[in-house]
Amino acid sequence: MAQKKKRKSRRWLAIGLLILILGIVGAYAYKKNSAPKGEVVEVDLSSMRTIKEIVSASGRIYPEVEVVISSDVSGEIVVLYVEEGDSVIAGQLLLKIDPELYQSSVQRGVANLNNAKAQMASAQAQIETQRAQKIELETQLKQAIRVHNRNQQLFKDEVISQAQFDESLSQVESLEASIGSAKANIRAAQESANAAAFMVTSNEASLRELRTNLNRTSIRAPNNGIISSLSVEKGERVVGTAQMAGTEIMRISNLNTMEAQVEVSENDILKVSLGDMVEIEVDAYIDKKFKGQVTEIANSATNVAGTTSATASLNTDQVTNFIVKIRLDPESYGSQITEDVSYPFRPGMSASVDIITDVKEETLAVPIQSVTVRLENEETDEEKYKEVVFVYEADTARMIEVKTGIQDDEYIEILDGLEEGLSVVSGPYKALSKTLENGTHLRLKEEDKKKK
Repeated sequence: MAQKKKRKSRRWLAIGLLILILGIVGAYAYKKNSAPKGEVVEVDLSSMRTIKEIVSASGRIYPEVEVVISSDVSGEIVVLYVEEGDSVIAGQLLLKIDPELYQSSVQRGVANLNNAKAQMASAQAQIETQRAQKIELETQLKQAIRVHNRNQQLFKDEVISQAQFDESLSQVESLEASIGSAKANIRAAQESANAAAFMVTSNEASLRELRTNLNRTSIRAPNNGIISSLSVEKGERVVGTAQMAGTEIMRISNLNTMEAQVEVSENDILKVSLGDMVEIEVDAYIDKKFKGQVTEIANSATNVAGTTSATASLNTDQVTNFIVKIRLDPESYGSQITEDVSYPFRPGMSASVDIITDVKEETLAVPIQSVTVRLENEETDEEKYKEVVFVYEADTARMIEVKTGIQDDEYIEILDGLEEGLSVVSGPYKALSKTLENGTHLRLKEEDKKKK
């Protein structure tokens, strides 16, 4: 009897569980069938806005004018007059390189020049001597010609012998030959004098070069500025630029005019123009923005600079960037200048910039994510896409083809195809990119939350 009751109790328990399961399934089916239909979306109104098209980039702060000082001559630094951070003016003596070797060279150059001048003077004296000899021979020739002319008449009159006549003729011919030799000697002496003059000119040029090298042992500031970098100490030896690249001694920077040098990608460089206004953030100054203006745009990419078409890398996987220089507006950082801080920026500081490449005021705009693409004609093999937005109208999506313009971080300009004040679908991304089509039934996200 007890076993019979136990089996009966189990049967009722099974029936109860079955009824409970059927109830849950029925409730789920009822809820599913009674739930509202349509794609849940978010909307935003098309409205008039000011849009700033921005190209962002990063780089570093540098002085607009920075001069690298190297020595033209080699030697030991015997005097160093400045330290890093010192202010200097153009023409100020910065350091001296040991001049002893160059002083000796100058003295040797002076001696060589004097020797060349003495040789030139000797050659000029030789010319004068040869000319005097020639004049003397010409005088003797005139006298010999007169004597010979008289002897010709005397010989006809048989007053003198043949031997006397031949002797006077020989005297004339001998003097003529001597004069010819004297002329040749004068030309030779003139050539010697010319050679001596060339030697003087050469030695004068050498002496000027030696004196220039001696003067270069005293290195002076080429412009006003600050010693932003000092790479040597007194007693160090430096290599002159005549031998190789030369030792960098120091850098003089004009910290009154600073610039940001940033790398802009090839996709954005065509948007950037000279004179574009720039907002600059320097990592050293948190939550501060400075103003600037584009002053220079590189013509060659950073990864191919200095190469020819034959040697440049053809690897298209490399990142291609172009250097853009931006002058900082002193008025924008004037508040950072204090009694203790004369120059708020230091060479090498990191900076991020937003280059404002275009501005449209009060132009029709929608959220960037609202603009998507669809095939123009799905029946053809050729795939052509068009830009569209979806407008929420009476719980239905209406697809509108649009023409877009510039954009900022949030909104994109609509040039054609849309009116102000329309409810434009702005999300979710999956629905906009794939699901939505013209006529798709829609539900607003806010309404869907209320019903739940």
